[in-house]
Amino acid sequence: MTLNVYLSGEIHTDWREQIIDGAAGLDLAFDSPVTDHAASDDCGVAILGAEADKYWHDHKGAMVNAIRTRKGIADADVVVVRFGDQYKQWNAAFDAGYAAALGKSLIILHGPDHAHALKEVDAAALAVAQEPRQVVEILRYVLTGALPG
Repeated sequence: MTLNVYLSGEIHTDWREQIIDGAAGLDLAFDSPVTDHAASDDCGVAILGAEADKYWHDHKGAMVNAIRTRKGIADADVVVVRFGDQYKQWNAAFDAGYAAALGKSLIILHGPDHAHALKEVDAAALAVAQEPRQVVEILRYVLTGALPG
């Protein structure tokens, strides 16, 4: 059974690589948003034309990026959403809500400092992990039934 896993959220650390590397050999296919921050921010104006107003600059980029995000979440069996420590990731919260509304199996990944702020998001998830290795162990268990160790 191949699982399609969409890795959403924070783009400033290597958590995606930790999961992908840790899951090597498992029957998983991974997808994610564009994680090049500059490309993600500027895709709309680079493709559709410049905007003098920063609001419309950002709006164009958000709309173009939403094409990929919606497709990735819709095609996923499991959606992992990472909330990092540094930024207010409203887009990650939106992706988690979108995935939950579609009935996707949702794994939330964040440190203990965000537990209170994300309690509603966590309540919609099937698992809440604090480390990428825990996500790998969840995926391994789902696919093989094997417990860690």
